[in-house]
Amino acid sequence: MVDKVDQFAAELADPSVAPEERVQALQFLLHFVGDMHQPLHAADDHDQGGNAKKVSASGLRAGNLHHYWDTEFVQALGSDPAAAAATLIEQISPEEQASWEAGHPTAWALEAFDVARTTAYGALPKSSSSGSYKLSARYVRAAEAAVALQLQRAGVRLAKVLNTALR
Repeated sequence: MVDKVDQFAAELADPSVAPEERVQALQFLLHFVGDMHQPLHAADDHDQGGNAKKVSASGLRAGNLHHYWDTEFVQALGSDPAAAAATLIEQISPEEQASWEAGHPTAWALEAFDVARTTAYGALPKSSSSGSYKLSARYVRAAEAAVALQLQRAGVRLAKVLNTALR
């Protein structure tokens, strides 16, 4: 996936590429840059990226760890996606933006892997005798903060990729 970001950015930037192929390159860029920032897309604990880990948390319906990171922790940012995005954007400092824009997709994937290692998997409680995990409020707060940060990073980096390709 890492090398595909560069490939599709180059296709998007090339005016000689057919318009329908450039649209497809844009679609893949949107998808891949987002996926690279989801920690459970960047790591695996022999659990199909969290899909095989059954979890529950107070106030949330039981599900699997991947679903929580893809959906539950994102929805905790707010029910209005535009308002949630605006809040995330206004919290980004100029220094963070500059730092995040300077990286390369390989570093982004490694960064997401580290979030998976330390937070998504590393902070999991011990499983119950049935093999499921009861997530503490502390885990949920840390995961929500990590998701917010990863979304901010992804947004800044996607904007950089698109701005560079579409100059």
